[in-house]
Amino acid sequence: MRLPAPLHVLNEGLAFLLELAALAVLARWGWESAEGAALRLLLAVAAPAVAAVVWGLFAAPRARIPVSLPGVLLVKALVFGAAAAALQALDRPVWALSFAAVALVNTALGTADRRAAMRQETP
Repeated sequence: MRLPAPLHVLNEGLAFLLELAALAVLARWGWESAEGAALRLLLAVAAPAVAAVVWGLFAAPRARIPVSLPGVLLVKALVFGAAAAALQALDRPVWALSFAAVALVNTALGTADRRAAMRQETP
């Protein structure tokens, strides 16, 4: 299924916002999950940093280590799943479910759109 150009742009923009939101949620979880300023700061920086590095290595459009589509989807599931789990741990179950649902639909639409575009490009 090829998305019309305006929907493609909106979906890609939403994907970027979801990625940023996931990093922010992981930072918030890190800050709220520990006692003591040093450990709070460490977790607040390390949790989103690990997610960003993994994303950049495997799931980004210009990933350092290109992997197949199932690998990219696995990384996205791990990062978005971690963000949803962090929201749940922060006692925000509605936000967790909403985030997971939006990320799932966004990723499914983006994947279907990319597959359709690849089929059109191959002779």
